[in-house]
Amino acid sequence: MPAKPHANVRVSQAAGFGGLRVLSLESRRATEVATLIRTYGGEPLTAPAMREEPLESNEPVLEFAEGVQRGAFDLVIFTTGVGVKALVKIVSQHGNREGFLDALRSIKVAARGPKSSSALRELNIPISVIAPEPFTWRALMIAMEKEFGEAFQGMNIAVQEYGTPNPELLTALAEKGISITRLPVYRWALPEDVQPLREAVIALAHGHVDVLLLMNAGQVAHLFLMAERMGYTEALYEGFRSTLIGSIGPSTTEGLSMYNVQPDFEPSQSRMGFLVKELAEGAGALLKQKRAAAALKLTRQVPSLPISPFLRGDAASRPGGAQEPTPIDFLHEIGSRMAAADPLHVVLNRILDFASSLIQCDSCFIYLLEDNELVLRASKNPHADVVDRLGISLGQGITGWVGWHREPVVISSDALKDPRFKRFRNLPEDSFEAFLSVPIMCRGKLVGVMNLQHRKPYQHSEQEVRLLAAVGYLVGAELERARLETENSELTERLESRKQIERAKGVLQREFGLDEEAAYRAMQRESRQRRKSMREIAEAILLNEDLRKSRLAESGN
Repeated sequence: MPAKPHANVRVSQAAGFGGLRVLSLESRRATEVATLIRTYGGEPLTAPAMREEPLESNEPVLEFAEGVQRGAFDLVIFTTGVGVKALVKIVSQHGNREGFLDALRSIKVAARGPKSSSALRELNIPISVIAPEPFTWRALMIAMEKEFGEAFQGMNIAVQEYGTPNPELLTALAEKGISITRLPVYRWALPEDVQPLREAVIALAHGHVDVLLLMNAGQVAHLFLMAERMGYTEALYEGFRSTLIGSIGPSTTEGLSMYNVQPDFEPSQSRMGFLVKELAEGAGALLKQKRAAAALKLTRQVPSLPISPFLRGDAASRPGGAQEPTPIDFLHEIGSRMAAADPLHVVLNRILDFASSLIQCDSCFIYLLEDNELVLRASKNPHADVVDRLGISLGQGITGWVGWHREPVVISSDALKDPRFKRFRNLPEDSFEAFLSVPIMCRGKLVGVMNLQHRKPYQHSEQEVRLLAAVGYLVGAELERARLETENSELTERLESRKQIERAKGVLQREFGLDEEAAYRAMQRESRQRRKSMREIAEAILLNEDLRKSRLAESGN
């Protein structure tokens, strides 16, 4: 079970996250959550995971409203306050608002939690049943069975859904032989800009987030959906081993359980403020405990410890007085990490992890040379606004100097005062003190530049500089291979998409007598309206054409 504080817990002024990186997937209240995290001493990272999207048709809502007015339902279950308001808004725009509300006041109503009950009270709608804490579907079922007794089984019930159906609630109702009408009012969709969520998945997968805050089951579902699309699902589970997971309450915890994940913390009350405040008090100790348990489990599973403590020359870290690593140890370590033929972003993040394990740092960047410009392609800390966007000319700033001269730069303190330094907007690491930058090479050619930075002054040893420089030389060929394969894959994908679009245009021209330009515009219009890519629209047209031909063949025409 997740840790749950006593109801009388109070956070002292000194208590807080202590600089931990805290990731929130909240969308509507993202700014408010970030402010709370900052207030309690955390470094907020925000990545909106979802948005509420209206349904394509209001027909189910209008049919429900008509059914309420003719007495078709014995009980209506409302699960969210947003759903109540959205429902009334749709009825107000397309139907008889007052007639609907009067009819709703005459039938039994159940509310899953305080938000839905508050929205109902604002409309003066009597509530027969309110689920007690923790406001889960199970608590609601128990409350309804207690209130209605045997009559419960013979009821016709409408269930207002929030974003996605609740299969557990629907199954529990169906098992009692209850007639159910599902009432979708809105749906959850991925945010229009998914880049921050992608960055969040990468950061979680590689252990660069200390605390994850989850406010509803939709955030959980979309986090795993994005991880699946990126091929990061297993890596996400691995990242959770070193990340403290805070769930706002049982409903979100149930969402996590569908992915076999158990949160580490639930607040005393299922509210955003309580989650941030109460988790801040014990985050440091809970995180330390979780990471220690994960390290112990890993040590038991894998006989040999990672080589990075040895490479730093830390004698105290060698179990049983182990000997200094040999060159073979080092080559095996980096070779095993780099040899897999993975996509570019996977290779980049593997290099970030390896470099950060060699030298414990606060920030690590990898820039790749593209058209005589060093483009930021990977970051230890999530920077969705600059990764793949920030470009540095050769010779510009410390990074550009390293790329131009193909030599390492080592600065132990006051990096900002170095004459080669150049500040970049929206890059917090530009205020760090220490700086180590090395070129990444392949066959005598520059592939990119890798930077390690520290918030406080740091004296890099000669061994550390040589080791990181060696990494730069060793990974250059792998990065170049991954980059070329990625470019080839993208080119192949574009060519295939173009072929599909051309075929679909031909179908439209033939079936509807359109010219080429009109057919293309029709596909563009569908793409915008349905928020699908041109290739997806083309594939749908071609699939429909194939089905039509199959039906004709079966009928013998």
